[in-house]
Amino acid sequence: MATRLKSMATLPKLIQSMRKEVPKRSNPPVLPSLRRAFSLYDQINLIDNVPEDQLRFQEFNETSFTVNGVKYEGSLLCVGNLLMSWSPRSFSEITPDSLSIFQTVRPIPELLIVGCGRNIHPVTPEVRQFVKSIGMKLETVDSRNAASTYNILNEEGRVVAAALLPFGVTS
Repeated sequence: MATRLKSMATLPKLIQSMRKEVPKRSNPPVLPSLRRAFSLYDQINLIDNVPEDQLRFQEFNETSFTVNGVKYEGSLLCVGNLLMSWSPRSFSEITPDSLSIFQTVRPIPELLIVGCGRNIHPVTPEVRQFVKSIGMKLETVDSRNAASTYNILNEEGRVVAAALLPFGVTS
């Protein structure tokens, strides 16, 4: 019992002395340099390290797209890394017939991104059903976002397709 009382009496003194004694460091803690951290990320540039055989939309204007440094006028259809001119000149011309190439393309793309021009428009139920019957998912966005989404998914190695109207198309 005496030992217990003695330890109880010294406990507050011990706590008090621990609070006073903060170990002093001769050098401040070393944190990673922000300059070093950013320079590592600067060296990893995924956007510019695209293989030459991979399609990449770089620019667009009212009537054309620039893909891998080549300017293409009018609407484009991209499947994987294949690029071709596409007949629709307005959103109303996008029909199951204009997308019939997807009945023969293998492997079937997991997603068809439709670039509607400047504004987003809902596709007709016939087009939606046609795309679904092939086994693809459908995403309709403006052409600027369609090109960007295509770039990202294609760079990830996913099998995607894009049907793009020029950005100047409004209906």
